[in-house]
Amino acid sequence: MDNRTRLVLLFGGKSAEHEVSCVSARHVAAALDPAKFDVLAVGITRQGNWLLADLPDRLPDQLVAEGRRVSPAEMFAEPSSVIFPLIHGPLGEDGSLQGLLDIADRAYVGSGVLASAVCLDKAMSKLVCAHHNLPQCHYRTVSAHEDFEAAAETAITDLGLPLFIKPANMGSSVGVTRTSSTSETIDALQTAARYDQVLLIEEAVTGQELEVAVLGNQEPQASPPGEIVPSDNFYSYSDKYLSDAAELKIPAQVPVDVANEARRLALAAYGALRCEGMARVDFFYEADGRGLLINEVNTIPGFTPISMFPKLWQSVGLEYPQLLETLVGLAQERLHRRHKHRHLGH
Repeated sequence: MDNRTRLVLLFGGKSAEHEVSCVSARHVAAALDPAKFDVLAVGITRQGNWLLADLPDRLPDQLVAEGRRVSPAEMFAEPSSVIFPLIHGPLGEDGSLQGLLDIADRAYVGSGVLASAVCLDKAMSKLVCAHHNLPQCHYRTVSAHEDFEAAAETAITDLGLPLFIKPANMGSSVGVTRTSSTSETIDALQTAARYDQVLLIEEAVTGQELEVAVLGNQEPQASPPGEIVPSDNFYSYSDKYLSDAAELKIPAQVPVDVANEARRLALAAYGALRCEGMARVDFFYEADGRGLLINEVNTIPGFTPISMFPKLWQSVGLEYPQLLETLVGLAQERLHRRHKHRHLGH
């Protein structure tokens, strides 16, 4: 009898973060213990086709319309299977996929529909954090149909320069631009509008960039903070996934009380946003100013060899394969708990 857990790696997707997802999936697949997991890799092409993929070292950097197509029904055929979504950005990290998995009644790694949707939409997550009095940088939201020239002038008056412009529903720094003039801000808003209907204009914060990894369901744990020293004027897509030029310092070079406060705030944000399974909470730290400021919460952090989430847990003794096993166990526990609540009163 095969007592292994059927684990479905779901990766790729139609968003601009397709390649990042493929790289994450390849490294997760290589780290899984074949004695414990029967792994099925299902990739979604940019065109939306679901394909079986080879494991582990033949996973491509992007999927093409080749290979045997599969349907979600085939993927969910084994009732005890666990789905590991590694699709970043819209249609993977925004609650859409999580809703499908809930309907299929399958265990899956990471947060549910609500937390996934709110955390990916940075404008909404900022509203939730503000309601819970969690510290953040100053920002403005803009709709893609607004007058960008007027929006840029208002933002510069309110927030000053430089500014950061980003699509609200995108990750991995896709569509993010640093601007230092009105014309650059207008151009950046036009760029961000290619990715989303809601855009964020944020003040530029001068300080250290810190990240805390959070792991758990009802009793989550926070890692010590790590620090990112970008190779450019901000932590770009290239820094995160291509060049390996950014410097990662684990633990972060901050006082002990600041590190402890970062962990506390990370857990507070995780709870306020109703995250489960895992998340990475990103901060700015102004040593001579406002202290820690929450930047964003990522419910499906990167799992590449240079990604901060696995590195932070490795720093406290939880190695990559054990981290993956823990996440699978949390997914199974969450489904079991949902089943208990579902049947109350019946």
